[in-house]
Amino acid sequence: MDAATFVKHIQNLLEDARNPEQAEGMQAYMKNHFVFLGIKTPERKLLITDPLRSLDPSEALHTAQLLWYFPEREFQYVGLDVLEKHHKALKPTDLPALRQLIESRSWWDTVDALATKCVGLLVLRHPELRQEMDLWIEDENMWVRRTALLHQLKHRRKTDSERLFEYCLKQANGPDFFIRKAMGWALREYAKTRPEEVQRFVEQHQAHLSGLTVREALKHFD
Repeated sequence: MDAATFVKHIQNLLEDARNPEQAEGMQAYMKNHFVFLGIKTPERKLLITDPLRSLDPSEALHTAQLLWYFPEREFQYVGLDVLEKHHKALKPTDLPALRQLIESRSWWDTVDALATKCVGLLVLRHPELRQEMDLWIEDENMWVRRTALLHQLKHRRKTDSERLFEYCLKQANGPDFFIRKAMGWALREYAKTRPEEVQRFVEQHQAHLSGLTVREALKHFD
């Protein structure tokens, strides 16, 4: 199935499943930044199971780009489902297109998924893209910087700890809540693999890190 056919089919499925009562609560949870159809995650995933199996993997990125144009947030979630399933089809040359998705209709719900399930896995397969992350951590767009901080979240023992710590120090004095939270989350996740390393880093640089970052980073320590 090509991208256009898939998107049209998904549009019909989601609109038929619209639930205005649920939509109100979902919109409130997301601070009314987006409109919703009112389809919760388990139902959405069930609806798209068969079409997703039929989609040509090479069409995944284009499919997500088309779904990003819809006003209702569930369409972006389907785009993320598509990219997650077919992330191995992504190529280094797709990184600019992924960045466009990060910068469009931006909020933590889409950005974090793109950072960890798309960009991060792409960088893991193509380490030369780390140099691009070095640019992203300095970017004026907060969501691009958050992506750079979070892209190694699933790397575990393959985490480039020097880069992770360097990125945290580069952003340590920033005022943005979402950046401070991301630093703490990235450090906390890496602490599951290298607890002593994270604890040592936090202790050495605690004076420069926000209280939020420190609390998040050390949340699972006694």
